[in-house]
Amino acid sequence: MGLIEEAQVERLRQVFETIAPLLNERQRRIWAAAEALSLGRGGIPAVMAATGMGKRTIWTGTQEIRAGHHADAPGRIRGPGGGRPRKQDEDPDLLVDLDLLVDPATRGDPISPLRWSSKSTEKLAEMLRDLGHDVSHDTVARLLAQQGYSLQAPRKTKEGRQHVDRDAQFEHINEQTKAFQKRGQPVISVDTKKKELVGGFKNGGREWQPKGQPEQVNVYDFLSDAVGKAIPYGIYDVAANMGWVNVGIDHDTSEFATNSIMQWWRQMGCKVYSDASELMIVADGGGSNGVRTRLWKVALQELADRTGLRISVSHLPPGTSKWNKIEHRMFCHITQNWRGRPLTSHEVVVNLIANTTTRSGLRISASLDRREYPTGKKVTYEQMASLNIERNDFRGEWNYKISPRQLKLVGIQ
Repeated sequence: MGLIEEAQVERLRQVFETIAPLLNERQRRIWAAAEALSLGRGGIPAVMAATGMGKRTIWTGTQEIRAGHHADAPGRIRGPGGGRPRKQDEDPDLLVDLDLLVDPATRGDPISPLRWSSKSTEKLAEMLRDLGHDVSHDTVARLLAQQGYSLQAPRKTKEGRQHVDRDAQFEHINEQTKAFQKRGQPVISVDTKKKELVGGFKNGGREWQPKGQPEQVNVYDFLSDAVGKAIPYGIYDVAANMGWVNVGIDHDTSEFATNSIMQWWRQMGCKVYSDASELMIVADGGGSNGVRTRLWKVALQELADRTGLRISVSHLPPGTSKWNKIEHRMFCHITQNWRGRPLTSHEVVVNLIANTTTRSGLRISASLDRREYPTGKKVTYEQMASLNIERNDFRGEWNYKISPRQLKLVGIQ
């Protein structure tokens, strides 16, 4: 470095480390050039050693200072034409071919190889090179981002054809719910949660564990390795923000569903609503509590007879089961609470459900139902004729009321 002392180089290094984060590319270049000019002979090598900048960069800065360059283009960092040419400018067909590869179905090429294979940036770069484009997977990733693409998972949004009375049914449910709550009568949302295999099986999600000591579970989910199955039927009290889950071990039948509601009423409902004479149930249109399930109505009649409650039922329209309040008010929190934990026994299932809480005050109770619920039961015409059922004027198959056939005291079996 000739005449420049080591102390001066160290001073420059310290100054540069302090101010560099605050400067853009051009400002750093101008500062380095100014320091080099102030040092005189040997200034450029000294600044190079202190900053790590290239000789050409500093020399360009000195030329800009001497010529007053960029004075006619304020705010510009590089001169016109500076920097490496963009890949898409050098290769005009690159973006067109990339677009066809990424989304062949909507771009008119249903037989593209990538229609049925991975769309990773490595695979895309390989295919583009086969088409004569000189690109790397990093370039492909940058081009995809510039074109508005991002990594996304499929989203469940298609509900099938919308029923003509879907919105009207939701309005009816809302009006009925408000009317029941205004009278101080209970409104519950019911549904069966996904059945779970009980045993040492992997459960989705992750949970904190000592490093390198994950929970050990079975490699394969063979049914023969299961201790049994858990069928959680949930009852969610909309107004009280409380839930009850009856965990069955046999079959998800209409009798299991109504017995679950009966357990909720005995253990929780009659205590919260001691003066209740009515009960509103909001349920899906299928499954054990389905619209067309005759055993569901027969079992509800027995429930009304035993409790003395007039039971009003409103079913959600077809294709809207995920809108059931129990799904996003209760079941989602249960799933979150047992994430990453193997459901090794029925007791574990019940305890994990019962210990589910939220900041909004959700409280859940749970019990294990070991009774058998055989399938294939037939409902006779005589049983249907004996129902004390009143269908609503609006969509009577979705909205109906079942009253007790004989007067019983509320809460007494």
